[in-house]
Amino acid sequence: MEANLVLLKKNGSQKTVPLPSSVTVIGRRHDCDLRIGLPTISRRHCQISQNGESLKVRDLDSAWGTFLNGQRVNGDTAVKAGDYVRIGQLTFVFQIEGKPERILPPEEPEAPAKPKKAPAQEVPDDLAADLEDSFADLDASDSAIAIDDSDSDLDDLIDV
Repeated sequence: MEANLVLLKKNGSQKTVPLPSSVTVIGRRHDCDLRIGLPTISRRHCQISQNGESLKVRDLDSAWGTFLNGQRVNGDTAVKAGDYVRIGQLTFVFQIEGKPERILPPEEPEAPAKPKKAPAQEVPDDLAADLEDSFADLDASDSAIAIDDSDSDLDDLIDV
């Protein structure tokens, strides 16, 4: 079975990514089959498996989740040609055996998912003041790398 993921870029262009094997792991780690260097992609984000004539996607307990046609993926979920999968902030279309021939963006824009977080807990005022004082001398202005939607060419962030 010939299966591809077609990346829908913000600028309207597309990039076709062939699925390299019967099991493709997508994530930020260097040992992933499809490596995407974005902060919204977990180290091991999701897995796509091919078995004969079927294709399935499974979320690997990622922080931001994996969404198939707008629904959060739980367990192995069957995929068909033309289905949309959102991985972090990226949207792909499954193209199986050349179908669909014409790739279109989803009709409704998908809102980005929020990471799974534990509910915020109340911090006592005296502890909050102590924490604020302990970080007063910390300057983290040069410690972050910003990747945002203005980076319209994601080719450098995706390694197969």
